[in-house]
Amino acid sequence: KVLGITTQTSSGLTCDPNTGCIAYPAGCVVVILNPRKNKQSHIFNTSRKTVSTLSFSPDGKFIVTGENGHRPAVRVWDVEEKVQVTELHGHKHGVACVAFSPNMKYIVSVGYQHDMIVNVWDWKKDMLVASNKVSCKVMAISFSEDSYFVTVGLRHVKFWFMDTSKEAKIKETVPLVGRSGLLGELHNNIFCDVACGQGKMSGHTFCISYSGLLCQFNEK
Repeated sequence: KVLGITTQTSSGLTCDPNTGCIAYPAGCVVVILNPRKNKQSHIFNTSRKTVSTLSFSPDGKFIVTGENGHRPAVRVWDVEEKVQVTELHGHKHGVACVAFSPNMKYIVSVGYQHDMIVNVWDWKKDMLVASNKVSCKVMAISFSEDSYFVTVGLRHVKFWFMDTSKEAKIKETVPLVGRSGLLGELHNNIFCDVACGQGKMSGHTFCISYSGLLCQFNEK
C-alpha cells in the first residue's frame, strides 16, 4: 500500500465515472483506489519523474498523466494492464493539466507557466494537431461535449475551439483558436477548477474560484 499523496491542484485528482475508482499521484506512482473495497493498484512512471497531473479517459480504460522536470512527457497508460501505451513530448518544464476529449480521439495538455503552451494531440497517431500560447498560470481544464474546451487559472478563463474539419486535410499542427471569458468585476480572481455542462446544460461552463465563488458562463 502506498501512503501519502502529492496532489497540488484539482488536476491531480481524477475519478472514473464508470467504476467510482479514484486516481492520484504519490511521487512517480499513480495510485488507483477502489473506495468500496479500500484496495489500491499502482502504475509506476518508469521515467522516475514526479506525476503532476492525471485524468481518466471517459471509458475508464486509460489514464493520461503529465509530469515535472526537464523534457516532461504526456503519457497514456492502460489501466487494466498498468503499462504505458504512448508518450508525447511537447513541453519543456512541466505539465499542469491533461484531459481526454469526450470521443477519446484527442488529449489536451497545458504546460507550466514558464512553458506557456497548450497542445492538442491525436494521441493514437502520436501527432500534435493544434497548439497555441497561453500566458497565464493554468490550473484546470474541462472538455465540452462540443468541439471546445475551457482552461482556467490565475485571472484566466479561456475557451479554445478545435476545427476538426480542417484537420483531416492538413497534416501539420494548426493554431488553436482561443477566446477569453468575459469576467467583468471578477477579473482578479484565481479560478481553481472548471466543469463543462452536459446534456441540457451543454453550452454552459461552471468555474470555481479560490475565494469560493461559483461562476456560470453561457454560450454567448
